[in-house]
Amino acid sequence: MLNSVTSKIIALVLIFAQLSNALHFYLNTGETRCFFEELPEDTLVVGRIDAYEKNDHNGEFDRNSNLRVQITVDETFDNDHRVVSQKSSPSGEFTFTSLDSGEHKFCLTPVYSDGSRGKNHRIFFDVALGSAHDYVDSKSTKKIDSLTLQVQSLNKKLQEIHWEQEHMREREAIFRDQSENTNSRVVKWTIVQLVVLVGTCVYQLRHLKSFFVKQKIV
Repeated sequence: MLNSVTSKIIALVLIFAQLSNALHFYLNTGETRCFFEELPEDTLVVGRIDAYEKNDHNGEFDRNSNLRVQITVDETFDNDHRVVSQKSSPSGEFTFTSLDSGEHKFCLTPVYSDGSRGKNHRIFFDVALGSAHDYVDSKSTKKIDSLTLQVQSLNKKLQEIHWEQEHMREREAIFRDQSENTNSRVVKWTIVQLVVLVGTCVYQLRHLKSFFVKQKIV
């Protein structure tokens, strides 16, 4: 029975795994790579970073204690207001809460504390939204079995989906309000044009009538 439940949970985790924000990319020392993410208001954001240095001798990527990753997060909708600016260790994380909904720009730059340059790096970057609680601490205690960890991981994915749905509803409401406002302006402008047109026609008719009277045509 336990194996059956475990199999179902693993299958669900694999289904939701495609929704993860995790990615990896390659950069040279001092180069910057930026990513954009739409965040709802009052969303807790936890970013995780793993950075490696390429070994020129064997082509493998290894850790270097002098390697740092410069992290910045800007609100593009508010004149690039900066909400995060810090240097992370090769394996570190950063946390912040979005104060307003909108597009945020995440930028990462590998640098060295000893000023080294000319290296190639592989960087893993993951952003989790919603809850500040994670099951990493549970792993360190060694008191929770693998099935519980899988359930917690699945709950985390479900929470991320819930936050994404809330964000979509918020965006739909904003778009609906903008559409209604635009339609209202179009109607008002059409009415103004009609009033001007009718007024112009009345003025021209009166002018023509006055002209014909003066010419004793009528």
